[in-house]
Formats: sequence, structure tokens, C-alpha cells
Amino acid sequence: MIISCWMDLVGVAFLCAKTRHKWYHFDHSRSRQQQQHKCTETQTGFQKQTTTQGSFSNMTSSSCCKISPIIPIFVSYLLVLSSSICLVHSSDTGKNLNATNQTTLRPEEELHKLKFIRAHLNKINKPAVKTIQSPDGDIIDCVETHLQPAFDHPKLKGQRPLYPPARPNGHNPSGMITEEFQLWSFSGESCPEGTIPIRRTTEQDVLRATSVRKFGRKKIRRVRRDTNSNGHEHAVGYVTGDQYYGAKASINVWAPRVVNQYEFSLSQMWVISGSFGDDLNTIEAGWQVSPELYGDNYPRFFTYWTTDAYQATGCYNLLCSGFVQTNNRIAIGAAISPTSSYNGGQFDISLLIWKDPKHGNWWLEFGSGVLVGYWPSFLFTHLTDHASMVQFGGEIVNSRPSGFHTSTQMGSGHFAGEGFGKASYFRNLQVVDWDNNLIPLSNLRVLADHPNCYDIQGGINRVWGNYFYYGGPGKNPRCP
Repeated sequence: MIISCWMDLVGVAFLCAKTRHKWYHFDHSRSRQQQQHKCTETQTGFQKQTTTQGSFSNMTSSSCCKISPIIPIFVSYLLVLSSSICLVHSSDTGKNLNATNQTTLRPEEELHKLKFIRAHLNKINKPAVKTIQSPDGDIIDCVETHLQPAFDHPKLKGQRPLYPPARPNGHNPSGMITEEFQLWSFSGESCPEGTIPIRRTTEQDVLRATSVRKFGRKKIRRVRRDTNSNGHEHAVGYVTGDQYYGAKASINVWAPRVVNQYEFSLSQMWVISGSFGDDLNTIEAGWQVSPELYGDNYPRFFTYWTTDAYQATGCYNLLCSGFVQTNNRIAIGAAISPTSSYNGGQFDISLLIWKDPKHGNWWLEFGSGVLVGYWPSFLFTHLTDHASMVQFGGEIVNSRPSGFHTSTQMGSGHFAGEGFGKASYFRNLQVVDWDNNLIPLSNLRVLADHPNCYDIQGGINRVWGNYFYYGGPGKNPRCP
């Protein structure tokens, strides 16, 4: 009897189942690791072979074995043995937990799923006029601007990106990139004018998701900050009670530890409208560490949007029709580098989101006046007019590994009370008013829903304006 065995990164169902007193702005890619496993196991007189490529901790692998008819005399016997044995190995913070699961394996279902994944990849990975191999393992495709995923949307088909609008009053950006922001451009390679750089999505990226439909999307959850939200925990500053037409902040960048594939740690801005029910509209941007989405533990620049509380609309980055990118120097989803270090150099990125008074689209600016692109107004319901809340801060997912609170870090992994150089921060928090003026916050509130695990402390001074420190280590004696 011969048993063929395949192992993937994740158990997909039925697919074989400052320097001191200084801060800086930078954005480079960093290396990441991808991993793929394949094994072939032969019994009853055949040689056992195992081939393994790459390694990465905190991943999940599954090996499924199916009975293959080889000799005609065994046909009737094999019909009886029509089920397969799938041994699932999960890795969680370096500890291996083994479980055995009996399942029926149908090769035609495997082929159908693979075809479905490849069809999805063909949809989001557009033809490139130039391809750049990044030192960190990413592949950057230079795609003609009008062929990017956004223009698959029926309301954008045949169109081209809009010209940039006027910036908010009180905002005087240089409009120049003074540093190479991402590692893929260090070699001197760049995407030509008329194209945008898009991080290519791989089959392994999709396989890490629980399904193709859920790939590139946040999990459905309530977003209220005063309640425990399905394992999502927050430490945020927010303003509400007025009409907001944008927001700006400088966000300290760290590389927090995320203990397993099913969790993430992020720091971002939320521009919000609607109720906290099914009609919630959000526009989001910041940095995140998400092993499931990217396959590594590096902080990456990201965007997000939804119009129905993360149910069926919206996605990260350019993984669906939505955000229209206009810049040929920044790849959304690429790693940010350098990052801050404890008692060492501190680095942050500045982000501005504002509503174009003329066309109503929501634009995103990165750094010193570099326009990244925009979210078309027709994507939204409530945000077609204005936002009713703006939030800044951190969020993590707590999957309670081994029955205890996660050790996934938020921000620097240290509490707010440790201050500059140790705790992560947001500074120079501002909002855009009805007359397109960029103004300081007047009523910033701060909230941590699990303060023994992650906390927050706000303040104001002449240099940083409104600011706060936030974050924490997760599991500790006060957060079991």
C-alpha cells in the first residue's frame, strides 16, 4: 500500500486538508520568511522520503494522507478504505500540540479548491509591465495604474485615477520623498510613471486564511471600545460628538511579538461613521504585524475599509476593488523599517486622511506630503458625508492560547507609564473640520478595555500637541 502525504502552512479545510530626544520618519521593507512543506511517505516496502523547504515558527501545518489505488487487485479493498487520516500539527509559541482528525478526503474537492484559489490570484494579481524581486522575498509587480484591482469595480471600469485635491488648510507638506521608504527600491529599481507597485499575493498567502472568501478581510466583530469584542482588545484615544472630515497623526513604529498565526497587533487611525451595528463605515490606515496575512512578524504599512461592520465589504490594501492607488513609490502591505528599539532610536510615520471637499473622496497621505491614493466616496453610505468619530491607537487579538491571556504585545510591549523610548506613542493628533481646516483635538478621551494587559495615558504639550502613550505585554501577573 502506498500513502501520499502533503503538508501545507496551514490546515485548510479538506485541502490535504530616537536616538535620544529625536524621532525620525522612515519606511523600508524587511525580510520575511515563507514556508512550504511537502512529504511523501511510502509504506510496505517502499522508501520514505521527506522534503522540507523554509521554516517559520507559530505557523500551523497539516498533513493529510489519501489511499491511492496502485495495483488492480486492491481495487475492491480500497473501496472499503475510502476515508483518509489527517494529522494536524499546530504550533503555538514554540509548543507543539498534536491532534488527530478523521475526515473524508475527495480528490475532486481538492482540485476544485486549488482552482478556486488560483482563479482568485489571477483576479487580484494584475499583469505587470515590470517585476521587481525584493531582498525580503516579496515580489513587487509594477501594474499600469488603470489596471489595478480598484478598476474592476463596475463604477470605475474604463476610468483613470483622479488628480490630487487641495490639502487641508494648515497643512504644508513638502511633497517629496527624502528617503527610500521600502527595501525593494534600494537596488535602484523602481516602478515607471503610469504604474503602481503592488505586492504580489501568493498561493501560500491565501492558504493561511480560513477560506478564500475571508482572505484579506478582518474578522466580523463588534467595534465598541467599552466592551470585550470577540477577543479583540484595544487601547485607544478618540473624539466624538462633532462632524469630522479627516484626521492626522504620527505613529511610533515597533515590531511587537505576536505569539501565533491567529492573532495580530496593529496601531492605526480609524475614521468612523454609522452606528456600531451592521451599517458601520470605517476607513483605516496604520501599521500591523499579521502572520496570517503576510506570513511573517514584521510591521507593515496597511489600509482597510468597510461599509457593513466587516461583514461582506472591504478589505486590506489592494486585495479587492476599493482603494485607488496613485503613487508609484510606495507598496501598500510592504514592511516598515527601521523600527523603534527600547531605550534606543525612535521612529514614526505620519498619516493624514481627509475628505476632498469637491469630489467627496477620502484621500490618504503618507509622510511629508506623499499622496498614496483615495477611497472613492461611492464605496460608503454614512461616510459619503462626514465621520462621526475618529480613533487612534492599538488593537490586538487574544485567542487565549493554552487557556491563558495571550502574550501578544501591543505597541512596544511596555506599559504607557514607562514613557518615551520605552512605550509606544501617537503624537500631533489633529482632525479636519467642515471647512477643510486641520485643527488640534479639543476633547480627546482615552480608553483601555483591559488596562492590566494594555493601557494608555494621554497628554498635551507645545511640541507634540495632543499625544498619548499606550501598549503593554499582554499576559503578566495582573493579566493572567
